[in-house]
Amino acid sequence: MSMSTLEACVFAVIFIGFFGIIFKKNLIMKILAMDVMSTGVIAYYILVAARGGIFAPIVDADQGAIAYADPVPQAVILTAIVIGFSIQALMLVGVMKLSRDNPTLETSEIEKSHTP
Repeated sequence: MSMSTLEACVFAVIFIGFFGIIFKKNLIMKILAMDVMSTGVIAYYILVAARGGIFAPIVDADQGAIAYADPVPQAVILTAIVIGFSIQALMLVGVMKLSRDNPTLETSEIEKSHTP
């Protein structure tokens, strides 16, 4: 696949997640859509950071001056994955607590029941 095709697919995933957050009414589906969008953003970051012809940053005495991969994007992606997982877990706990008071997780029904 060409780079522009991969970028189009990644942007499609981001937009699917974005529109899922906006148009889905169930809270669980909103959380899953946010996870899809987060996955798309991480995939785009990896796509931008990917370069051909570079090697792992392991220095060997026999190697001369070659192009090494920058380890910072890898660390940023691992941090983003961990933070995304913890945010998703926190939101699911909030939905579990909300489900104790409401028989449904539809946002319109929750808003109706808590309107003064």
